[in-house]
This record gives sequence, C-alpha cells and structure tokens, in this order.
Amino acid sequence: MISFTKSVAVLAACAFAASSFLLSGAASAEEKKITVGFVQVGAESAWRTANSKSVTDEAAKRGIDLKFAEGQQKQENQIKAVRAFIAQHVDVIVLAPVVEPGFEPVLTEAKHAKIPVILSDRRAKLSNDSLYVTFIGSDFVEEGRLAAKFLVDKTGGKAKIAELQGTPGSAPANDRMKGFKEVIADKPGMEIIMSQTGEFTRAKGKEVMEAFLKSPKGKEITALFAHNDDMAIGAIQAIEAAGLKPGKDIIIVSIDGVKSAFEAMAEGKLNCTVECNPLIGPQLFDAVEAIVAGKTLEKRVAVKEGVFTEDQAKAELPNRKY
Repeated sequence: MISFTKSVAVLAACAFAASSFLLSGAASAEEKKITVGFVQVGAESAWRTANSKSVTDEAAKRGIDLKFAEGQQKQENQIKAVRAFIAQHVDVIVLAPVVEPGFEPVLTEAKHAKIPVILSDRRAKLSNDSLYVTFIGSDFVEEGRLAAKFLVDKTGGKAKIAELQGTPGSAPANDRMKGFKEVIADKPGMEIIMSQTGEFTRAKGKEVMEAFLKSPKGKEITALFAHNDDMAIGAIQAIEAAGLKPGKDIIIVSIDGVKSAFEAMAEGKLNCTVECNPLIGPQLFDAVEAIVAGKTLEKRVAVKEGVFTEDQAKAELPNRKY
C-alpha cells in the first residue's frame, strides 16, 4: 500500500515530467520552424507586387518565418540584404537578382556559411553552379520568341518596331530581347528602328515612348514591343497623347499578363500579352521544405504560362489574380 506522502511525491514527479515534456516539445517545435531570407528586386511593377504577395502569403500559410528585404532595384541593397541574412543564420536564402552579374562573391559567402540559396524569377551569372540549389522562374527567351511570333502574324511580317527594354543587365531584359531578335532575324520586313530602356516602370515607359514619337523616325513606328506590361501601359498613354490610336495605329505586344494589360486589351489598346506568372509562392516553398528535408532538387523549375490576345481579354479578365 502506497502512503499519502508517497502518492503526492509520485504525482509531483509525474507532473514535473509532463511539464518538462511539454517544454521540450515546444522548444523542439520552435527549433523546427523554417526561417527564410527573401531578397526581392523591388516594387517597380504590378507583376512584382503580385510576386511579393504570393511569397508572403504562402510563407504565412505554411508557418514559415519569412524575413523580407526589398532591394529597391539596386544591386548594392540586395547584396547587403544577403549578407544580413547570412549573419542571421537563416535556413535558406531566396534571391531575385536585379541584374545577372556581380552576385558571385556574396553567394560564395552564403555557401561558406552553409546556407543554401534559391534563385527566384531571375538568374544570376555565375561561374559556379554550386552556389545555388535551384532556379525557379520563367523562360524569358521563350517569352521574347512568343511576343515576336505574335507580331509577325499580326503584321504580316512587315513592321517598323520600337522596343521598350527592361532594366539593363537584368535576365528578363537580356533574354526577352534575345528571343525576340531570334525570331525576326530572317524576316527583313520586321525591323527594330529604335530601342531604349524603360526600366520596367510605367512612368519611364511613357517618358521614353513620348521621346520615340517626337524623334525623326517617330512617324515610322507601326509596332511596339515592351518587355513588360507596365511599360506598355505607360506607352499607351503617350501614344494617345500624341493623337494616335494604340492597338490600331501602333500594334502593341508586351510581357507579364497583369490585370491592367487585360483591361487595356479589352479596350482594344493592347493587342497581346505573353504571360510571365508571378504566383510562384507555392513552388518556391515546396523547394524550401525539400531543401530543409535534405532532398535533391532539379536545377531548373519552370513556371506554367500562356499567351493571351485581345480577343480573349474580356473572357479571361475575371480570372486574373494579379
């Protein structure tokens, strides 16, 4: 028979063991929480805003501790952010590089700190592929090809083209230009007569298009290729201000597939947008969780996308999430 004193002692011991287990379990659960440092390009466009929201929403949904840094379209800001995340010993660093070159030294630092890196949306130009685990993003070269193919078909292979380029040195600007020129290379009727960066922003797209139209060759422009929708929307404003009809006097194709592009197509002011899907949060954190679990990933993870023309805009507009 167990005495009252012994019973109290046993109960106290059990209670202590239970509380110790709970504390240990809580600490273990806290230790298992994944911490991710995300280095974004900036907030230069509707596409980028949607991309950031997809990432932050998915992190919250999965209970991941997301540390978010916005580079404001400056490489030096992004490099500082990567170094800050290395110092904080995050589990994974996700980088959307504003330009391709110049990131190798800081990514080498991340590797020495044994922090895996995912490249998101844009590539970096690296001599050593071991500096990142995987790249999740679009095929920018193919986007340029698709834009050119649309313009060739729409114009019957004859167009004097103005080009609004993205941020100089960035992967999407380089690759979209490459893909576009690849398609029109053997088509003498397709000629780029002027080309300048609009820095992926609506305001700069408008400013540059205004300058194009006022230049000696301005009256020759029959088509516009914009590296993103925001620049195209800015250009549409400039075309209208010049007394011309966008989508008719000047055929316009752009890239991204944001909601404002579909609105412009529904109004007959934009002729085509090639989709570049920003909603990569789920794919991104699938990769993060796989890395933390020690799984092997493909070096390249593609994003699903499509091409939309003005005749599809009204039907598709209600489905756009960004």
